[in-house]
Amino acid sequence: MSLDLPLIWAGIIAVAVLMYVLLDGFDLGVGILFPFAGSPQERDVMMDSVAPVWDGNETWLVLGGGGLLAAFPYAYAALMPALYIPILIMLLALILRGVAFEFRLRGRRRGKRFWTAAFAAGSILATLAQGLVLGGFIQGVTLENGRFAGGRFDWLTPYTLLVAAGLLAGYALLGACWLIWKTQDELHGRARRWAWIAAAATAILLAAVSLATLVVHPRIAARWGFEDGVFDLGRLAMLSPIPLVGVLGLAVLAIGLRRRSHGWPFVGAFTVFFSGYLGLAAGFFPNIVPYDMDFREAASADNALAFMLVGVAILLPAILGYTVWVYWIFRGKVSADAGYH
Repeated sequence: MSLDLPLIWAGIIAVAVLMYVLLDGFDLGVGILFPFAGSPQERDVMMDSVAPVWDGNETWLVLGGGGLLAAFPYAYAALMPALYIPILIMLLALILRGVAFEFRLRGRRRGKRFWTAAFAAGSILATLAQGLVLGGFIQGVTLENGRFAGGRFDWLTPYTLLVAAGLLAGYALLGACWLIWKTQDELHGRARRWAWIAAAATAILLAAVSLATLVVHPRIAARWGFEDGVFDLGRLAMLSPIPLVGVLGLAVLAIGLRRRSHGWPFVGAFTVFFSGYLGLAAGFFPNIVPYDMDFREAASADNALAFMLVGVAILLPAILGYTVWVYWIFRGKVSADAGYH
């Protein structure tokens, strides 16, 4: 029995993207919340909370992007021209954010204010760019003979702006829940208030994006059982567990916040994002370039996929092991004077 190498690689890239969204999402969320901190000292604690993990979180972006290029070069060649501008903005914003992260610690009063603003701006801009990439991906890419044949700004529509706003609220929610878990005293209480606001915004925007997707994109609506004004209850019932998982995540989040739990709000926020990710997969799988190129058409030759799989079989457990180890080592609360204790 031979391995289905294209399917395995599609799963690897899907996991890498999900891990990036969940992990880098909360430290981008901390940057989004930076302007609302009560003092420079609170911002120091917010930075300390992500300092051990933020750069490691971005490893998953490298794995997802590099894996797409190596395993599915035809998809990469079609998607990059379609989404080149928001992807470039995202990368530049991540660079700005990384530089600001390091320089803020060493800046004097005026310089520290500048790098504080740069860190927040880089986080917000990177998030909005990711939302535009996601929205452009969901709404589909125009192809002719397997090549991009659309316009330079096809990714910039009211729909993609709505998706970007939703992702901004979602990342702010992840960041607030992370701070609930990792901080204490006044910042901890402030993070709870942020989480309530971000949860409400995320729920409203997630519902708006879901409805807009069904209205604007008939192919996705057909997947969910809505076609030509007719409801396919069987198909809808088959996919209904996905939004129910999202509702469960919101319930866990709300109950955790109400009961003043430290960890459960973070679990609830993760569950909401996981539900949204499953919903996207249900909408376009097996297409890897929606909606005219599936992952088998876009894949490299099997011998190349097999060769790369050997490397990933060694590399991926190392990345997972390192990630788990770092989060375990720095599992405590962050204090204003002593970092982790």
